[in-house]
Amino acid sequence: MPNPAAPIDTAQELSVTCFIAAAPAVVWHALTDRQEEWWCPKPWRVEVIEQDRRPGGRCSMVMHGPNGERAPQEGIYLAWDEGRRVVTTDAVTRDGADDIRPAGPFMIGFWEIAPEGTGTRYTARARHWTDEARQQHEAMDFVQGWQVCADQLKTLCEAS
Repeated sequence: MPNPAAPIDTAQELSVTCFIAAAPAVVWHALTDRQEEWWCPKPWRVEVIEQDRRPGGRCSMVMHGPNGERAPQEGIYLAWDEGRRVVTTDAVTRDGADDIRPAGPFMIGFWEIAPEGTGTRYTARARHWTDEARQQHEAMDFVQGWQVCADQLKTLCEAS
């Protein structure tokens, strides 16, 4: 049985971070309530379907590409720590009957903020089950795409 106190192996993790010159409350509001304005690298956009903001709650979105592409994102929240972090996974989904079903696990996503000086440190991380999944995500331009999203969030927050 794994030891929950053992250090996390971050070798299967990808992350981006940036400083946002805005108060944590401003960043948290944009992070959680204004996702459709920053979540996807433009010209892509996201449509939030459902956000049941609690551990075990459904997290459902569809990303729309400029040429009609659709990329559904279905999963559940593992943590919703108000004002601090959101954690989701695609390893399981919650259907319309509120039943939990296994899905093809790819990652656990972390979106975290912390006060830093006069602003906020934003960090987004993706932890993968396997090195192969991490490499696949990296090949999908994870760092570039998630950094663009971080920059869009930063611009949105600093304009508020």
